[in-house]
Amino acid sequence: MNFPNSNAVLRALNQFRIEIPSWGFANTGTRFGKFIQPAAATTTEEKFSDAGQVHLLTGVCPTVALHVLWDFPNGIASTGEVQEFSQRYGVRAGSINPNLFQDQEYKFGSFGNPDPSVRRRAFEHTRDSIQIARQVHSRDISLWFADGSNYPGTANIRQRKKWFEEILKASHAELSGGQRLLIEYKPFEPAFYHTDIADWGMALHFARHAGPQAKVLVDTGHHYAAQNIEQIVAWLLSGQMLGGFHFNDRRYADDDLTLGSIDPYQIFRIFHEILLYESETGTPADIAYMIDQSHNLKGKIEAMIQTVTMAQELYSKAALVDYPALIRAQENCDLVRAESLLQDAFATDVRPAIREWRLLKGLPADPMEAFRQSGYLDRISKERAARNSQSISSYA
Repeated sequence: MNFPNSNAVLRALNQFRIEIPSWGFANTGTRFGKFIQPAAATTTEEKFSDAGQVHLLTGVCPTVALHVLWDFPNGIASTGEVQEFSQRYGVRAGSINPNLFQDQEYKFGSFGNPDPSVRRRAFEHTRDSIQIARQVHSRDISLWFADGSNYPGTANIRQRKKWFEEILKASHAELSGGQRLLIEYKPFEPAFYHTDIADWGMALHFARHAGPQAKVLVDTGHHYAAQNIEQIVAWLLSGQMLGGFHFNDRRYADDDLTLGSIDPYQIFRIFHEILLYESETGTPADIAYMIDQSHNLKGKIEAMIQTVTMAQELYSKAALVDYPALIRAQENCDLVRAESLLQDAFATDVRPAIREWRLLKGLPADPMEAFRQSGYLDRISKERAARNSQSISSYA
């Protein structure tokens, strides 16, 4: 390593972990249909197997996010099977994601549905998801809602806010001592007139109303173009309300692109705000770093490895910022010096240091090349091709 403060990179790599999503290994699509991949996972076990491969090669993905409807087909009865997969493939159950958007009952919303029986069912599903999380020793229950409306005058916005407050508070009451609710937001889609949790301020309001174990989850794709996401991160950090991330990248909004494929400097700036907070407070930020991506064109495992290694690279770059010097420059309004400290760190090639760290940990120096040489993709393509060929592209 031939740059100053290289030990900061090694320390950063030692502490960095990122969760990968089970749904990122399955066939997915858009509202126009699916593009089937022969190697896509068709069962929960296959998802665990693929996630295990990513962790085996990168060493920083010990948990896999799970979707209740897709990964626990028999509800809480499936938890024993999931724990067996965890032991077999070397990755633990991570965040548990209730599904409050797919069933036909949720056409007009879940927590915000005018029908009290649908709201009750949505709460019961959330309560069951919390119990599932407890059974598989998962801390975080991650909540995303498609609730909203598409036409003016068709929904009572204030009433829906009240229903959300009530059910989120009731859900919080179901948590055990070590669990958390992570409340996600999204400005639009599929609700194009109003979305019940449309931005970080609304998510923050609901989290505070729900209780002390509720935090905000930031999906980096869920913002309007040019929105200052790192400012949102800084504000949530200042109130100790930042619970986690869903990392991806986007050209327009929520494109589910591999991390850093469009704007790596933005992700660097987000990591910078977190590490600056930790430097100033002397306290590690209790943040769940998670990936939320579904790739239709790239190979699913390759895309996941690509995102994980990019996340390591950008986090390592942020760790190179000279924070004492930055704080002095900020206090003296030395604008050029302050900005240059960020730009210099971002411009540093940390890849040799990351390769060295991997070798010290007994990991492949190049995870992508190791995966391509492993034969794993050829094997699963042959094993799964017949099942995937039976999948029919459909309009959503």
